This record gives sequence, C-alpha cells and structure tokens, in this order.
Amino acid sequence: MKAAVYQGQGTIALEERDRPRPKDDEVLVRVHAASICGTDLKIVRGGHFRVGANDTRVLGHELSGEVVEVGRHVSFWTPGKRVSVVPNIGCGHCEMCRRGFNNMCPDYDAFGINIDGGFQQYMLVTQPALSGGNLFEIPSALSYEEASLVEPLSCCVNAWKDLDVTPEDRVLVMGTGPIAGLFLQLARAYGARQVIVVGRRAGRLAEIADQGATDTVDSSTVDVVEEVMRLTGGRGVDVALTCAPAPELQGQAMACLARLGRMNVFSGLAKGTRVELDTNKIHYWGIRLMGSTGSSVSDYAHALRLVETGKIRVRDIVTHRFGMDDAVAAFDHALSGKGMKTVLFPQEGHLA
Repeated sequence: MKAAVYQGQGTIALEERDRPRPKDDEVLVRVHAASICGTDLKIVRGGHFRVGANDTRVLGHELSGEVVEVGRHVSFWTPGKRVSVVPNIGCGHCEMCRRGFNNMCPDYDAFGINIDGGFQQYMLVTQPALSGGNLFEIPSALSYEEASLVEPLSCCVNAWKDLDVTPEDRVLVMGTGPIAGLFLQLARAYGARQVIVVGRRAGRLAEIADQGATDTVDSSTVDVVEEVMRLTGGRGVDVALTCAPAPELQGQAMACLARLGRMNVFSGLAKGTRVELDTNKIHYWGIRLMGSTGSSVSDYAHALRLVETGKIRVRDIVTHRFGMDDAVAAFDHALSGKGMKTVLFPQEGHLA
C-alpha cells in the first residue's frame, strides 16, 4: 500500500508499505478521505511535543474510510461499515477520562500523532480506540469527504459550547483559515445578529465571507479595534475567537469585547510566547476568558449531527483535492498557505 510519511523536519515522502494486519482486538480501515490540518503542517515544520523533529510517522487525524478486516474478538464492527475516527484516545482511567474529556487526558494517544494516521491507504484502529468509542459509523447521507471534516468541526464545537451564543450576540472571528470558516458557519447556524471576520489578506477575506460573515475587516489596512468598534456602534462584540497563531490577535480580541463578553483562545502560540491582557477589564466588565483544545467523543457526536442535518456545510471550506500519487504536492500546497482546506484521497491516483 501507499503511505505519505513524515520523515523528519520538513520532509514528507510517498512510501510503499505492507498492508497492516489487525490483531484480534483491532480493526483495519481502508482510508477514503483524509484532510490536512494545521497541526499536520506544524509537525512537518518540526513543532509538536509528541512528534520529534527526526521521528517517522504517518500523519493525518481527520479521516474517514471503510472497515475491511476485523480481529476475531471484534463483534460490532464488520467489513463494509463506513466509519470516521475521533483521533484523541484517552487512557481511560484518569480523572479527565472518567469525566468524559478524552481530549484532556494527560497521557493520551492520538492517530496521526504518536499512532500512524490517515495519510495511507489502510489504517489500523487500535483496541483502546474501539473501547473508548473513538470509531463512529458514518450516516448514509454523508460522503467520505464530509465525514473526514467532522473532526475539525468537533474541535470548533468544543470551543463553541461554552460561549453561550444567542441571536442577540455579535461574534468576532480572528483569522481566515478553515477553522475560522467553520466558526462563521456555527455563528450563522446559531443566528448571531452580527459576525465580523478579521484577516490580513483581502483575497482570503473575500473567499471566506460567504461562510457567514456580515462584515469583514482587513487588518493590513485598518486598525482592527477601531474598525470593530465602528462596525458595532462603539459597543464591541459579545463573543471573540482567535483562530490564528498570532499573539497580537489575543490582545485585539480582548479590546473588542463588550461587557459580559466571552472569548475563546482557539489557536495556540509558539512555546514561551506571552501576551499582555487587560485584567481590569476582565474584572470590571465580567469578561469570561476560555481556551479549548481538540474534542471529546461527545463533541464529535454533536459535530457529526450538525453535518448530517445540513446545519454546517463542511465541504464549503474545501478548496483543493489531491490523489495519493500527489500526496507530497498536497502538503506542499497546504504549506504554501494558498486556499483553505486540502483533502487527500488515498484510494485515488491523480485527481484533476
């Protein structure tokens, strides 16, 4: 089988490997779609604490496929079932796992991180993943491509669920990548009265605006805080999300918040980065400052339902598609920063 393999900092190579064989308590999945995440790109650049700069790994944690072989102790999952995967596997016995937060487990495993992931034609799903509920059956109405995009949406759902967005709220999305696009769609689905998206490239702002923005702000030409205040009549926004790894966005988002505003720090920053925040504003204005990472199994189930019912159109964030023979080109394209979401189809050769 073919696999796109991370071979150390800056290197992705297409390799020919033996098709895996599942153990008695494992499942083998034929991967049909796997989308490239910002975390994958971060790893390629050499920046993840669970993947060393000289490690070898098949990346890819946003994926879907078809069960083709199961171990003899596996009963529910049978060949032919269409499936998608929650990547973070909790240890199952720590406090976070007992509370249902597999994504917060301090000793987690993850597909595409320390377990080979979806950028290969066949992938093993391990016993801890099966017992942890990390494998989901895909609803019949969803394509493999849509199913592969449930995972990034589930991370957005994790952030969104504590922001208490209502139709009276004004929402600020900082960034213009695919995650920002999903947050714009969530804001639209929840009926937010105003949704402002901030970016530094006019072309990308124009590309993302249709996802649900009522207003756009080009940070390369105007002062972000002044423009957001102008757009909100001097009031500010009720909800702000920072969706790009730029420290200045966090301070700007805080400055744009209205009284009782809520803010989620979605994108992480380089290790050691510090940001100055106005804690007096937090105190006197009742600001709620939150963060989130990954998603739980229940977040994933919620996201899957949002896609199945058509409330969120995940295909709208896809701009480029590649077959397996062009896997290296797919990564080169994603690393260039062009377009939004890039999806790899491991069972295909070349795609037009």
